[in-house]
Amino acid sequence: MAGLKAGAPAPTDLTVHGQSRMLEVTFADGANFSIPFELMRIYSPSAEVQGHGPGQEVLQTGKREVDLEALDPVGNYAVQPRFSDGHDTGIFSWDYLYFLGSQEGVLWDDYQKRLLAAGVDRDAPMPAKGGHSCASH
Repeated sequence: MAGLKAGAPAPTDLTVHGQSRMLEVTFADGANFSIPFELMRIYSPSAEVQGHGPGQEVLQTGKREVDLEALDPVGNYAVQPRFSDGHDTGIFSWDYLYFLGSQEGVLWDDYQKRLLAAGVDRDAPMPAKGGHSCASH
């Protein structure tokens, strides 16, 4: 599980803002973040995005207009979003959401660098999926 730490702040409020494409999260320690759906999608903790180990990450593109269609609770420690592009396998623990919110600027900078290094545009469509499917695991 990506980022589940003992003692991490739990959210006291989650609000989906569909028009602005933001998930607003307020935490017990007083922190409040508005996390863009696009950021959540490109940094999804799923194997489809993160791969099965270091260096296997899949650069996500074409996610600027992604919407959040559902946000399902997972126990009392996470949520599982369903995005408009069909992605629904990432489980976002409370501390992973805290990480995304608190490190948003750094994450966007890293994403821009990875796009530049790959020679692709943020809005380029994702290439067609190959033969590997994580559903087979």
